[in-house]
Formats: sequence, structure tokens, C-alpha cells
Amino acid sequence: MFRYRTTFLLSATGAAQFPATSAPEVAFLGRSNVGKSSLINALLGEPAARVSSTPGRTRAINFFALQAGSQPRPELILADLPGYGYAKISRSISAEWPAFINPYLAERETLAACVCLVDMNVPPQPGDAMLAEYLDSIHRPRIIVGTKADKLSGNQRVVATKRLREALETDEILVCSAKDGRGISALWAAIHGIAETAKKANAEST
Repeated sequence: MFRYRTTFLLSATGAAQFPATSAPEVAFLGRSNVGKSSLINALLGEPAARVSSTPGRTRAINFFALQAGSQPRPELILADLPGYGYAKISRSISAEWPAFINPYLAERETLAACVCLVDMNVPPQPGDAMLAEYLDSIHRPRIIVGTKADKLSGNQRVVATKRLREALETDEILVCSAKDGRGISALWAAIHGIAETAKKANAEST
């Protein structure tokens, strides 16, 4: 398990507010009720991201700096993105997602990968497949994570994982639970590996 000191940087509602950092950045995306904030908090080992009982409350990109030991500069940046696809969000707010988030995903130079969260307890939604396809089209590495795995039995998890693989056309699904810690170490390892690859690529280009 990788442990860092976590510092909340800022909430951004436009590109001009994005933090000016050189550390690799990992974005967390998913439907508004997928358990994104809970999973981020499970990863960090502290309640850094706000967990709301009402899905769709996040309206900005929240940035967190992760520092190793006493190092002054962050080793990694986590970005908590607004959720999508929740029916009770007004059309005006839903319209902000493609207008604000898509440019971030396509143009953010320090963005190393996207963690795409999908609830294992419900059938894959069209928006989940569309997001995966969009990230592929802009050549963003992605990690598909099935959340809330603790709510399923062993056989149910097997079936749900197979269903996600088929719907999202991928062989790699990380099965996770913020409640019992299932898959957290594997997700950290995947994030850390991507971050190290991004650092090496950046060093070679400079």
C-alpha cells in the first residue's frame, strides 16, 4: 500500500484555475452515485473527498496533492471530477460536463490516466461505455474500476465482472470496495505504475 500526505489544493470551475503543477495527475470519473468520493477516501486513508448523501453535489474539479515523506513537491495529483448521468441534476448543470470537463480530459498536459468507476450492482449504463470510448479516442490511459463489490456474493461478482468486460470491451476490471478495502492495494499499484511511467516519459522529453 502506498501512503502519502494529502493536501487539498483547490476546487476549479475553469481551466484558468487548474493548479500549475508538474506532477502526474490521475482523474477519477464516474456516475454521480457510483461511490467516487468514498473510494478516493479509502485510497487516501482519510476523509479528504466530501461524501454526500445526495448524488451530483460536486460541481467543480477538486484537486489533491499527494506528497511522499517530507518531500515539499507532490509526487502525484488526484483530481475528483463531477459525476455524470444522475437524473435529478438539472439540464443546465449537466450541460457543464461536456463544456468544462471534456476540454480538461483532452487538453490537460499533466493528466496521466483516468480512473473510470462503474457500479457493479447495476447493469453497465450507456454513459459508462461512452466515457470509455471517448477516453480511447483522445488516447488517455484508463483504469476501469467496479465499485461497491462488498454488496455482491462471490458468484454475483463473477457475473458482474464478466458483464462489465463485455459492455466496456476490456479484459481488465479492478474489483473494489471502499467499505471492506477490497482491491484498494491493486488500484494503488495501477495508479503508481502509471505515474512512474509518466515521470519517465517526462524526463526523457526534457
